[in-house]
Amino acid sequence: MFPPVDEAVLRNNPDFAILYNKLTNVVLNPDGSSKTTSASRERAAVQKDLEQHRLTAAKRHLITRAIASASPPDVSSSRPSAKAASLPEPLLELLLLLPPLLEAGNSLAPDSLALLLSSPPLSDLESLMPDLAALVSASLRSWALNLARITHPSTNPSYLHRHIASLPQDLSNLTTQADEARRALAAARLGTVSSLTDLLQSYGQAVTHLIRALEAKHGVIARSLELRAAHVLHEAQLAEVDAEQTRLNLTKEVYPPDVTYALNNYASHLKDAKIRGEERIKGLHDELAEYGVGVPGGEAKEKTMREMARVRQEMAKQLGDAKVDIERLQKR
Repeated sequence: MFPPVDEAVLRNNPDFAILYNKLTNVVLNPDGSSKTTSASRERAAVQKDLEQHRLTAAKRHLITRAIASASPPDVSSSRPSAKAASLPEPLLELLLLLPPLLEAGNSLAPDSLALLLSSPPLSDLESLMPDLAALVSASLRSWALNLARITHPSTNPSYLHRHIASLPQDLSNLTTQADEARRALAAARLGTVSSLTDLLQSYGQAVTHLIRALEAKHGVIARSLELRAAHVLHEAQLAEVDAEQTRLNLTKEVYPPDVTYALNNYASHLKDAKIRGEERIKGLHDELAEYGVGVPGGEAKEKTMREMARVRQEMAKQLGDAKVDIERLQKR
């Protein structure tokens, strides 16, 4: 069967489509073989020989499997089956010997093969052949009935034997149906993929048309709004630049260079005064600490110094009063 090709590929590649149609319809058979007349006879002969060898191998395989299935179970089993017990011992030995002998084929040496054929039970093969043929026939019939049951599941089991003769045709029909179903499945898959591709293309075209329609309907308004917004932004930037320039001009008018220089000097003076004040406060704190003020454990010393300060203040007041009295007396 040829590999399926998507219809879209054939449509998009006309030259390849012509070549593909020529190969599938003129040059090659559905199985991939050539239709050339000069080689068809040789190919037919080879195909016929191949089919003959396949048939021979299939027959040999069926007979081997039938003999193996007709063989009794392991003779070492503690309870042999009733069928095995009813068979004569030469036939049992023959059934046990034939499957490995047939599987060995031509690998046996001629001397070994001659020794086996001249020894029982193979030497009695002619007398045992009717019983062996009956067992093999029963095994093959059982297989054929199982196949008939599969191909005709609705048939009464009592009539399954009527379909044994038509098993080859049934198998051929089933094979043909399977091939046709496989080809139909591949074609359906290709059809599904092609339909899905067309659907996606249609969807893409619909989206494209929708976008174009929206652009045609709202594109002018959107562009107008965008331009207006850009214009407003530009005006705002100009206003910001003008305001900054105005501020600089007003600053120059209110604070001329000499005023700016004086203010800078005054700021430096205030900074120095602040530093000197902080240093003075720190020195006063150090002096107070020497008198026990603000120092842990110096409460008594602080109290004494406060008392001395109070007494000094009173004495200074009394001294001042005395000076006033003396001056008043001197004026008299």
